[in-house]
Amino acid sequence: MTVTHAQTSEAAGSAAPGMARVLLQRQIMPAERDTDVIKLYVDPDPAALDADKYDIGHTRAAQEANAIAQRIQNAAKGVSSIHPDQIESRTAFRVAQGDSASFGTYFNAFPASYWRRHTIVSSVRLTVRLRGEGATVTVYKSMANGRSQRVDSATVEGESGQFSFDLPLKPFVDGGWYWYDAVAADADAVVEAAEWTAEVPEDRVPSGTVTIGITTMNRQDFCAKLLGQLGDASQLEGVLDEVVVMEQGKDKVVDSEFFPIAEKSLGDKLRIIEQGNIGGSGGFARAQYEGLKAGRSTYVMMLDDDVEIETEGILRAATFGDLCRKTTIVGGHMFSIFQKTQLHSFGEKVSPYTFWWGSAPGVFQGWDFAERNLRSTRWLHARIDVDYNGWFMCLIPAKVLEDIGLSLPIFIKWDDSEYGLRAKAAGYPTVTFPGAAVWHVPWTDKNDALDWQSYFHVRNRFIAALLHSPYPRGGRLVRESLNHQIKHMVSMQYSTVELRHKALEDVLAGPERLHELLPTVLPEIREMVKGYDDATYLTDPEQIPEVKRHKLPRKGKEASPVISGRAATVQALLQPLRQLRKPREGAQAHPEAEIMAQDTRWHKIARYDSAIVSLPDQTGAAFYRRDRELFKDQMKRTVAIHRILAAEWDALAKRYRDALPQITSPEAWEETFRPWMDDESSAGGPSDEH
Repeated sequence: MTVTHAQTSEAAGSAAPGMARVLLQRQIMPAERDTDVIKLYVDPDPAALDADKYDIGHTRAAQEANAIAQRIQNAAKGVSSIHPDQIESRTAFRVAQGDSASFGTYFNAFPASYWRRHTIVSSVRLTVRLRGEGATVTVYKSMANGRSQRVDSATVEGESGQFSFDLPLKPFVDGGWYWYDAVAADADAVVEAAEWTAEVPEDRVPSGTVTIGITTMNRQDFCAKLLGQLGDASQLEGVLDEVVVMEQGKDKVVDSEFFPIAEKSLGDKLRIIEQGNIGGSGGFARAQYEGLKAGRSTYVMMLDDDVEIETEGILRAATFGDLCRKTTIVGGHMFSIFQKTQLHSFGEKVSPYTFWWGSAPGVFQGWDFAERNLRSTRWLHARIDVDYNGWFMCLIPAKVLEDIGLSLPIFIKWDDSEYGLRAKAAGYPTVTFPGAAVWHVPWTDKNDALDWQSYFHVRNRFIAALLHSPYPRGGRLVRESLNHQIKHMVSMQYSTVELRHKALEDVLAGPERLHELLPTVLPEIREMVKGYDDATYLTDPEQIPEVKRHKLPRKGKEASPVISGRAATVQALLQPLRQLRKPREGAQAHPEAEIMAQDTRWHKIARYDSAIVSLPDQTGAAFYRRDRELFKDQMKRTVAIHRILAAEWDALAKRYRDALPQITSPEAWEETFRPWMDDESSAGGPSDEH
C-alpha cells in the first residue's frame, strides 16, 4: 500500500500504458438530507465488534442474544446524532470540530471481497479530498471475521489536501471491506469527496448501458415518484438507455399528480406500455423482451414499482457487472421502507432438499444499522454468496437473456428465484452487491400464504423444483406439501386448501398451458374461493358475532401461540383426529375465540370449532368454522394428489425441463404479448395522450 498526497484529480487518475483508470464507487450522502437513512451513509458512533461465534455459540439465538446485549450497552452510552446541516451536498459531509465520523457504512464502505472474488480488479485507489486545518483521514480494512486493522492515514497541512491510497484486494478471499474515517482537529473538517478507482485494460473501460423495466399495477403515485427519482439522477446520464413501464392496472401511472415531473425529467427515455394483467412475470418478461428487441442495452434491470431507490446503486451495479470476469447477474439489497435503516434481505438461497427460498447461511434478517453499525457487526464482513436476487432490483445482462431465455410464464412468485437457478446452471452467477439497494415493504409485513397468492406459491414452487431440484421426487417437497395441507385443514382454512389443491392439479397438467393461463388464472381462483368462511372478510365490526366459549379452557389457561417442538408433534397427531368429531353445538353461530393475526398459529386455531381471525393487514377479520364433512373430503383428495405427484415426479420433471427453452423464448412470449403489441404507446416514447 502506498499513499500519495496529490493536489489534482489528474494525479489520482494516472494509469499505466494500455490501462485506464475507472471510477468504481464514490462517496455519497442521502438525497434531500434524509436523516432517517443517514447511518447508512456516515456513522458517528464507535465500533464495538460482536463476540465471535466460537465464544458465544453458533446458533442464531446465541448470536441474537449477544447483539441485544451490545445494543443495550450502546443505549446506555447514548447514541450520537447528525445534524442535517452537516450534509453539505450529495458528495460532501462536514465533521464538527473535535469530532470524528466513519464512512465504514453500507453505502460508503468498499466491499473489497466482492470485487476480489468476481472482477478483474486486483487493487483499488482511494482518493479523498479533505478541507480543514489539521484534519485527518484514516483508512481501515476488515477480515471476514469482522476484525479490523488500521491501514494508513494522512493529515491536512494548510487549508485542504487530497490524499490517495493504493490498496490491494489480495487479502479478501473470504470477506472484508475497506473504509475510511475522518477526524476534525481545531476547526470543522469537510470531506468534500472520496472516490474508489482502479486500473483496467482499455478495452474494459466503455461502460455498459441499462434499460430499466418496471411492472406496475394500481400503484400510480409510488411508481410516478420512482420515475421522478430516476429522471433526477444526473449520474445515470450516458448509462440509462430507457425506462420501460409495463402498465397492467386500472389506476394509471400517467394519471398520478407526480407523473408530469417524471415525464419531463426522463423525456424520451420513458416509455409506457399498457397491457393486460399478466402478473409480475409477464410484466418483467415484457421488459426483458423489449430490452432485447431494442438491441442497444448491455443490461435490463428489473425494478419494483413500489420502492424508493438509491440511484447511485444502479451505476455501481452496472460498473461491477462491466468488470466481472464472467457474465454475471448483479442484484441489490432490500431495506424496509418503514424502518429505513433496517436491512431486510442481504442474500438469498434456495435450499436444495426442502426447495424453499430464504436467507443465505450466516445472514440475519431485519438487521438495523441504526442499532449496530457495519463495523460492529461481525456477520456482515463475510462475503455472502447467493443463488438468485429478487427482482425488486436486479440487473440482468442481455447476454444471459439471449442464452437462457426470459422469465417463466408463472404470473407471480418464484420467477426471480427460478431464473437465478437457471442462470447458475448455465454458468452465469448472481451477486447480491453491497452498495446497491432499494427500500421496499418487507416480506415479513405480509402474509400471502393464505389468500389467492397461495396458489402461485405452491404451483410455482413445484414447477421450479421440477426444473431444478437435484433430489429424487424433489427431496422433502412433496411430503412437506402434504403436511402443510393438513395444517391448513385443521386450521379451518378450507379456501387455502382448495387453492393449493388446484395449484397441484395445474402442476400435473404440465407446462404447455402456462402462457395461456396467464390472463385467466387470477380471476378463476378468486371466483373459486367465494363462499368459503375463511375467504369471506368482515370489515364492519357490526358483522362480527359475539364470542361465546362453548368449552372452558383447561385449568383456565388459553392455548399459547408459542409451542415447543415436542408439544407441536403431539398436536400434529391429535388435531387431525379431532376434526372427525362433530363440531360443538353453538359454534356455528358464535365464535369460540377471537385470534389476532400475529397469533394465528395452526396449533392454536385448531383447538377451536370456530374463531374470529383477523387479517394480517388489519383491515378486517374472517369467521372460521369447522366443517367435518369438508375436512374428510379435502383430506381424501389431498392424500391422493400427493401420491400421484410422488409417483409421476420423474416423468413430469422431464416434461417441464424439455419444455423450458420453448416456454421462456422471446418468440413464445411475443405471442402472449401480441394482443397489446399494436398499442401506440408500445411503439416508441410516451403516447400523445400522456
